Amino acid sequence: MIPLEWYLGLSAALFCTGIYGVLSRRNAISILMGIELMLNAGNINLVAFGRFLQPDVLTGHIFAVFVITVAAAEAAVGLAIVISVYRNVAHINIDEINVMKW
Repeated sequence: MIPLEWYLGLSAALFCTGIYGVLSRRNAISILMGIELMLNAGNINLVAFGRFLQPDVLTGHIFAVFVITVAAAEAAVGLAIVISVYRNVAHINIDEINVMKW
C-alpha cells in the first residue's frame, strides 16, 4: 500500500508546477493549464485523505467530483473568454491585452 506522504508529495509537486505555470507564463492558455494543475493537486489531496482517514465513506471522492465539475466550467468559460479576446485582438498575450479598459 502506498503511504499518504507519497500522495501529498505528488500533490505538492503538481501544485508548485501549477503555480509556476501561472506566475511565469504570459499566454492565457498556459495560465489556464496551470490553474487546472492546481485544481488536480487539490483533487489528489481530497481523494488521498478520504481514502486514508475514512475508507468506508466517499466524502473525499464526492468533493473531488465537485471540484472536477467546477474545473470543467472554469475551463469552458476561460476558453470562451480567450477565444473572444483572440477574435478582437489577434493574440492572447496577457501583458498586452487591454480590451476591457476604457
